[in-house]
Amino acid sequence: MTQVATAPTRPNADPDAGFSLPAWVYRDAEFYQAEMARVMRPSWQVVCHVNDIPAAGDYRMLGFLGESILVIRGDDGAVRALSNVCRHRGARIVDQAAGCVRKLNCPYHAWSYELDGRLSGVPLKETYPGLDMQRIALPRIESETWRGFVFVRLEGGGPGVAAMMAPYEDEIAPYRFEDMQAIGRVTLRPRTVNWKNIADNYSDNLHIRVAHPGLTRLFGKTYGSQAGEWADRLWGTLLDRPSENRSERMYQRVLPRLAHLPESHQRLWLYFKLWPNVAFDIYPDQIDFMQFLPVSPTETLIREISYALPDDRREMKAARYLNWRINRQVNAEDTVLVQRVQDGMESPNFTVGPLSEEEVCLRAFGAKLRSLIPEARLHHAPEPGWSRRRA
Repeated sequence: MTQVATAPTRPNADPDAGFSLPAWVYRDAEFYQAEMARVMRPSWQVVCHVNDIPAAGDYRMLGFLGESILVIRGDDGAVRALSNVCRHRGARIVDQAAGCVRKLNCPYHAWSYELDGRLSGVPLKETYPGLDMQRIALPRIESETWRGFVFVRLEGGGPGVAAMMAPYEDEIAPYRFEDMQAIGRVTLRPRTVNWKNIADNYSDNLHIRVAHPGLTRLFGKTYGSQAGEWADRLWGTLLDRPSENRSERMYQRVLPRLAHLPESHQRLWLYFKLWPNVAFDIYPDQIDFMQFLPVSPTETLIREISYALPDDRREMKAARYLNWRINRQVNAEDTVLVQRVQDGMESPNFTVGPLSEEEVCLRAFGAKLRSLIPEARLHHAPEPGWSRRRA
């Protein structure tokens, strides 16, 4: 049976709900700067899992909107997010994306900081009149640990990750995210498309049966979608009918039972996209985290890593390998699709397109973006300088 796409009832309907976002917002430099300030800086970004940094001095680094952010475990066991910029002359302190340090030592002038960010060493200290080392520290970045995953945001004001995901907590709890370990490493995949194109594609339920034959063989008509206030939920249930594709058929056959999951989720593939650009795919055998990091109006870096509960069963190892093979093909298909759309956005003959009532996630995403940047209602770009005049 085909699943019905659903969306929450809103008291104030978006008058533009029946249309996509206009093409110009997927390539315009001024709009890009506006959404970086109004959408991205206040957004939560996943950095790592607490199990990635088990010992004092272990850290993971995230580059985001020109900021370099360290998530590091202190000598006291606490996990903190710090700016990776020395307070002396602004030099970046740590270069590697992951590592372990006893102290944070700046390679430019050897200023040193403790693992909690406190300044503790300044060469030629006596030559800095009035220097008060107690008042200087690496700036803290707001962070939140949700079910073992560490998120950061550059500006606050909105709900936390736990509040955003609250409607789904009962469903997510059995997966035991807190106990998961990374499998593989962080991968970075550059794409010459606007970040919203990738976010749109992730939550687009109508293209599955058209452009992803593998997923269609696996799910049939069970694929569904829901738009929540802060997160999209999408899902598909593996069919009992063996796929004609060898990797898919083997995955269906070898995927073992998971004692910690309810019967309803033994064969369920579950997807969430947290507003605006963080997504995670929840499979019985593993979860994949990814985020769509904006680089420019027409460039995005997809950052992703997989996690799983420790399980040495042969069939589980096989299932995870086959999962990777299946989704590698899906990713290849999506890469072509989003580039096709980005190329089409350059055409002066395209402004906006009509949205189906079943495209609930795209409707919700557009409504939220238009509420933050009302100029996104315009079918054509306004005169340059509009964002400064509004401010």
